[in-house]
Amino acid sequence: MSIISVIALESNKNIHVNFEGGNLSSDAGLLLVKEFFHKFGVEKLAKEIFRTTDPGHIRFHKDHENLLQILFQIMGAYFQDDHADALRNDPAITAAVGKEALASQPTLSRFYNRLDEKTLAQLEEMLRTIRKKAYAVKMPEHVLFDLDSTLFETFGKQEGGAFNFHYQANGYHPLICFDGMTGDLLKIELRPGTQYCCNGAAEFMRPLLEEYQKKYPNTALFLRGDSGFATDELYRVCEDNGTSYVIRLKENEVLRKLAKELDDELHELTQKREDAVSYAVVYGEFEYKASSWDYPRRVVCKIEKPYGQMIHMNTFVVTNMDSSPEKLIRFYCKRGLMENFIKECKSGFDMNYVSSSSQIVNANRVLIHALAYLLFNLFRRLVLPDKMRKDRVDTLRLKLIKIAARIVRSARYIVFKLCSSCPFQHEFFETLHNIWQIQLIPES
Repeated sequence: MSIISVIALESNKNIHVNFEGGNLSSDAGLLLVKEFFHKFGVEKLAKEIFRTTDPGHIRFHKDHENLLQILFQIMGAYFQDDHADALRNDPAITAAVGKEALASQPTLSRFYNRLDEKTLAQLEEMLRTIRKKAYAVKMPEHVLFDLDSTLFETFGKQEGGAFNFHYQANGYHPLICFDGMTGDLLKIELRPGTQYCCNGAAEFMRPLLEEYQKKYPNTALFLRGDSGFATDELYRVCEDNGTSYVIRLKENEVLRKLAKELDDELHELTQKREDAVSYAVVYGEFEYKASSWDYPRRVVCKIEKPYGQMIHMNTFVVTNMDSSPEKLIRFYCKRGLMENFIKECKSGFDMNYVSSSSQIVNANRVLIHALAYLLFNLFRRLVLPDKMRKDRVDTLRLKLIKIAARIVRSARYIVFKLCSSCPFQHEFFETLHNIWQIQLIPES
């Protein structure tokens, strides 16, 4: 078939189509991300910290360059390794990475296969360092550790992938911790699918709590968790590191017996009085010691009769905080926001894409996606215009990343001529200005 330079549409002969528009990109907004990376020293950090055990001095695509390329691809929603082939000469992403051509899919696949325990530790160090830089911009008065687990589904024979009874599916069962105040991802650990929620939770949180206790002594620390994390070991880790916690307890006969007076009070409100109501709730507290605990702890409870139901619903929370039972229950219930963070990690950053047969490679892949999520969340909350900081990642990509541009090269400059009809030009320049205005507080 001969090449036709111009094709007229049958629906309208006045509309002609060709592929001679010049050097174009649909991801010019990644230049904002590049500028943000530069301000936070991400490129320098990757070059200093990240390297595999096979340095490959004669390798054209260095390890830190591959890492940066993957981060930019994730920012642009190009999650699969195969996308590298289609993007290899994209002018926006090559300019962001600082290379004439990107690494191909086979190169990235070999890169992933070189990842091991050492690179896992390096990625964790990068997470800690970037978080420290974010606190150098603005030190938080409170940090709220929202602890949870989730499922990363696996397909086929993958090391560590197994059937998880709670989710009724095969996969990994990672532990994950966010800052419930900001949405920052603080830590994630990939675990086999057979692990129960609380398995290793105390050891998972201990280094994080000790880090905050040592490096940020003036920051108040709080932890929330559901009943899957109700273990004496986790309580003691929190208590030893000055962390206030609220963790739900599974309902049992002993707890119901201790709360019987409150239950009777609720029954009187809804049944025995002449002005009985169809809905009521009461709050209370008592001391409780489970058989596995070393000493009693404060338990606050909420007993509720929902509309149109005859049964009472009980909520029990163990805590070392002094607030009223009602405030503590409300504080605990707000942990549902964490589910939105997990959903965004999965749908917006493809963090649950664990395609390797090796568990350690999958763990490294998850941490790279976690690093991309953390950087984007910092980008969102530190430099975006106020009206855009609550937008989800997919919305922000459409507004600020997926901007068409024509690239014009001269002897000295590369000019990105962005789409004239872009409706978010003001927000683009405001974001760029905010990045330039960031002042990192020097380390003491």
